[in-house]
Amino acid sequence: MTAPIVQATALARYYSVKGRLLSKPATVKALSGVDFDLQPGKTLAIVGESGCGKSTLARLVTMIEEPTSGSLTIDGVDITPSKWRDMRETVQIVFQDPYGSLNPRQRIGQILQEPLIINRPEMTADGREARAREMLDLVGLRPEHYDRYPHMFSGGQRQRIAIARALMLNPKVLVLDEPVSALDVSIQSQILNLLVELQERLNLAYLFISHDLSVVKHFADDVIVMYLGRAVEKAAKEDLFTTPRHPYSKALLSTTPRADPEAKKDRIKLEGELPSPMNVPKGCAFAQRCWLATDECQSAPPELSGTAHQVACLYPLS
Repeated sequence: MTAPIVQATALARYYSVKGRLLSKPATVKALSGVDFDLQPGKTLAIVGESGCGKSTLARLVTMIEEPTSGSLTIDGVDITPSKWRDMRETVQIVFQDPYGSLNPRQRIGQILQEPLIINRPEMTADGREARAREMLDLVGLRPEHYDRYPHMFSGGQRQRIAIARALMLNPKVLVLDEPVSALDVSIQSQILNLLVELQERLNLAYLFISHDLSVVKHFADDVIVMYLGRAVEKAAKEDLFTTPRHPYSKALLSTTPRADPEAKKDRIKLEGELPSPMNVPKGCAFAQRCWLATDECQSAPPELSGTAHQVACLYPLS
């Protein structure tokens, strides 16, 4: 079996937030003890509601932020701040907003060459231009686009440019943070097809952050469902969508639109509010909204259990 390109063990990220005058700072537990392995050529999707820790996890894997605790290994290297500069060529990120992530004052050629200027200072100007034009062609853009500005492109084209920029340094891992959520549905499929093609050609590993389960169903290989900073279910895509075992996963899947208008709709409407990450419940964080919860669920947070299909629940669904 191929060794994982990314291994995360008990990754956690806490933030200290100033409170009112004379009060102690509060701690926001944005991410608490997440484990996962990511294989080359595979896509691991991270799903959940807003505030569940998806984007925080993306920032840790891309070395934008340092974890509060836990360990992260990328391409066999234990990641510490002293190694960030060397390892950033291995991991690149594609952001949600394709326009906001591109400098409107720079031409596309300049935008694509910038990673090489910073990380490959020994490369000649001709070499950088040749590499940039190669990447434009790889993502389906034409040679004349090289000298244009970002505002001259559609949303889908701008996202292609963002993908090309992420590939300039030959990374092995791409973190895709909601890469198609800002695009029209018809354009979403084109970008997803491009990402699949690039993955097959370059053997890329994808960490795919998304709230759209219909996209995850067609794009991912494995899925982690997160709730309030914790992983509550981990499974292969087929297993999760066929037999979700955590009540929260089942509730999420029940909201996914179906193409069949005659299909039976059993939407689960969750009651109650999402707990605050500054005051995480002592037991299962989902217990306050779960229709299966008992007093036992309030005592301690359940740990993930199982082999191929893991679930953190005292009363998993069958």
